[in-house]
Amino acid sequence: MVKKILILSVTVGTGHMRTAEALQKAADCLYPEITVEILDTFRYASPLVEKVVLGTYIEILKMSPAVYGFLYRQAEHGQPLSGRGKLEFNRILNMLAAPRLVKYIQAYKPEVIVCTHPFPLGIISYMKKKGLFTGLVFAPITDFTIHSFWVFPEVDYYLVGAEQLLEQCEEFGVSRDKVRFTGIPIDPAFGFPGNEKELRGKLGFKPDLPLILITGGGLGMGGLEAAVKALSASAVNCQLMVVTGTNTLLQEKLEKLSSSLSCSIKIYGYINNIHQLMAAADLMVGKAGGLSCAEAMAVGLPIFVVDPLPGQEERNAEFLAATGAGVRVKEQDLVAQVLAYLADSDRLLAMARSAVALGRPRAACDAMNIIAKALTNSKEVI
Repeated sequence: MVKKILILSVTVGTGHMRTAEALQKAADCLYPEITVEILDTFRYASPLVEKVVLGTYIEILKMSPAVYGFLYRQAEHGQPLSGRGKLEFNRILNMLAAPRLVKYIQAYKPEVIVCTHPFPLGIISYMKKKGLFTGLVFAPITDFTIHSFWVFPEVDYYLVGAEQLLEQCEEFGVSRDKVRFTGIPIDPAFGFPGNEKELRGKLGFKPDLPLILITGGGLGMGGLEAAVKALSASAVNCQLMVVTGTNTLLQEKLEKLSSSLSCSIKIYGYINNIHQLMAAADLMVGKAGGLSCAEAMAVGLPIFVVDPLPGQEERNAEFLAATGAGVRVKEQDLVAQVLAYLADSDRLLAMARSAVALGRPRAACDAMNIIAKALTNSKEVI
């Protein structure tokens, strides 16, 4: 009998979906006998929810990050959006999205469901509580922090990005025997990024001139344009790679701007070889999305986080700074900080070593090994 895994994700930026895809790739490589399907939960189950809930989420991030940060911190500490508020939010999601999702699950008949975002996790937890799904539920947490929105008693196993989060899980009432440290699942290709100098040649960059990667995550958010202008106009003698993700307007704007810049620069949109760009770079300037941080650390790339968004980005930036794998900088201090680190190779090397020590390039494979073991023998403690 064919074993089946269903991965539920949502398209908020691209990180959660990329985590789902990383798990699927790992399964295809390690366990070809297991069928793995990825479902964009709200796009399938309720376009209304996708438009209203996720659309509002993105707009708040863009227009009023301070408001989002306030709501995040309140929920983080057990205030309005946890407790009753969290239950009511999930009740509405269930009412709108669960009926069609239940039919899909009953037709597909997965033994394991993996949720890479807390919204579908709430729906599946409700279904398990009601006996509508009786298999195992896994939750790979995609940031370097724990938030109350991930916590449901019906979850069988949590997969976390760092050992430091094991204690955080306990603080939220999640017992240690339900938590496994795997790292945030990233594309298995990060385990084989390639040689730095060879990659630079392949990408069209000089081998011995500092190469800086500037990225704004899948949505191309953050001060990418300001960072490009500041670094290109400074005394930093460097080469720039800029990844704008799905933000095509920003990509076009930067491409027009690039001809007037004094440094060598290449602009990329949404790409599938970010592991090569990261492996070729000396340092990364950008957002502190959990997946991006995990990817950078997997190849030992120091991270300069510029004005992180309030919420999980802020927590990820705090984690990076505390572990030495990254630094948090204000936009106006970026050039000075980059100059200081490029001038002090020992400091930059120390950051790279800290990143390597925390990096988990095999996280997706390790996570899938745990899931497959549970799938083979659900009664065994894994």
